Amino acid sequence: MRIQVLVTAAVLALTAACSPAEEKAPAPAPAPEAPLTGRAAIYAAGEQNAEAFARALYANAAAPLANDPAAAAVSPGRDPLYSRTLNALIGVDFREAKGEVPYLNYDPVCACQDADGFALTGLKMTPDGDKAALADVTFANHGETQQQTLKLVKEGPMWRIADVVDAKGKSLHDALMAIAERAES
Repeated sequence: MRIQVLVTAAVLALTAACSPAEEKAPAPAPAPEAPLTGRAAIYAAGEQNAEAFARALYANAAAPLANDPAAAAVSPGRDPLYSRTLNALIGVDFREAKGEVPYLNYDPVCACQDADGFALTGLKMTPDGDKAALADVTFANHGETQQQTLKLVKEGPMWRIADVVDAKGKSLHDALMAIAERAES
């Protein structure tokens, strides 16, 4: 009997120790994260796939983020949106301008210096292996329809622009390469 009383007392003591004295309220659900905007959205999309990257580029052109801190931190030749090669060529273009207006004095994504009524109207993706793709793009800007092709390449974890070719076949890479070749001579 004595053992039974001791066991019962022990069970009661453990039950009291393990039971909460008062019911705890559930922890509040974390606040939903704000959707990414501006370049942060482009960088995140660039880590998904080539199409998400291209769509994010043009979504940003349609509704650019005012005072985007990521855009403010970009200098010519060091833009995470562009491939290493294209960045090197942009850097040469900027240095060769020697304080004057460089060849690339516009945004190649929208083929403009400013956008007005910008809208992506068509996008056709053509993969070229695991690390390259073509994005045939149609968009409207300033009431005009334009077409261009982005050559995309995956460097590290992110997709980047390797070239922009306009509707007439003019390549940004080739134009900048000609500037770099003249600089070497």
